[in-house]
Amino acid sequence: MSKKTQKQQINYADCGVDIDAGNAFVGRIKQAVNSTMRQEVLSGLGGFGGLFQPDFSTMEEPVLVSGTDGVGTKLLLLQEYDRPHVAGIDVVAMCVNDLAALGAAPLFFLDYLATGALKGETLVGVVEGIADACKTCECALIGGETAEMPGMYAPGHYDIGGFCVGVVDKPKMVDGAHIADGDVVLGLASNGPHSNGFSMVRKLLELGKADLNNDILSDGSKAIDKVLAPTRLYVPAINALMKSGIKIHGFSHITGGGMFDNLERILSDDLAVTVDVGTWGVPAVFEYLLGFANVEKNERYRTFNMGIGFVVILPESSAEVATQILEDAGETVYSIGSIHKRKGASVTLIG
Repeated sequence: MSKKTQKQQINYADCGVDIDAGNAFVGRIKQAVNSTMRQEVLSGLGGFGGLFQPDFSTMEEPVLVSGTDGVGTKLLLLQEYDRPHVAGIDVVAMCVNDLAALGAAPLFFLDYLATGALKGETLVGVVEGIADACKTCECALIGGETAEMPGMYAPGHYDIGGFCVGVVDKPKMVDGAHIADGDVVLGLASNGPHSNGFSMVRKLLELGKADLNNDILSDGSKAIDKVLAPTRLYVPAINALMKSGIKIHGFSHITGGGMFDNLERILSDDLAVTVDVGTWGVPAVFEYLLGFANVEKNERYRTFNMGIGFVVILPESSAEVATQILEDAGETVYSIGSIHKRKGASVTLIG
């Protein structure tokens, strides 16, 4: 008779997943999540789904607008330099700014946070960043998923995705259809690279043997603070503009593809835009990064926002009032270009 082999006894924690730690994590983030609540939210944290009961009675034709995005390879630097709060802000900003480009106000947000092993302080920092951004935009954080997946991520690494739903009244929706010859282009200042172009950022830092912790920019600021600055949240300013009643013809969130792709995508085939890049001062952080290698001008403006993170297109007669509203909401605004009949390229940079 053969002897039975004694089997090793294991539990889920032995496999790298700590359910108790996961439950403790949920408990720690409750305060941050609850701080974002709106009266339309019917559910609390920990349910199988987030419940949101909207009231669209003040709208003629409410249209739901959804968006999803991540933080990209900027996450590698945020993890290396321990800035989880910025990662949380970034993932919200990249979603809600896209919704704002249609004139939509965000209603609720969900996140997906994945890691190899739960590191409480780091991941709490991410969620607190998400919550802070949601509060700024009056958007409820109604749920999410924290996935602990041993072996999928290197120690200390995590990934994050965001999902947002907003609403716009169809008669007020801004989709570029009304952009016309003679319209002017207003540019809203960025905080720096935001969350785009970081594959090039990382390459430039490598080529320049940069020391982010100690390098100082030409404006006297620390390189690390500007390179890793959170994506600017344009929602409050755009909401103020939408509520003003001013007729807006177009919005564009300047993300991947820079000034070229993000303006072209909202123009009809018969229209073009000329942008004078000399109308705003390129932030010192781009001087710093682009000083490490030879990057051709058009490549710079297709990879980075170069200091303009959001664009507003509207009739020239409304530009002064719109500028004042945006500035009152905290934005730095430049008049950067004009719309005209297309004879060649859809986007031309001068200056």
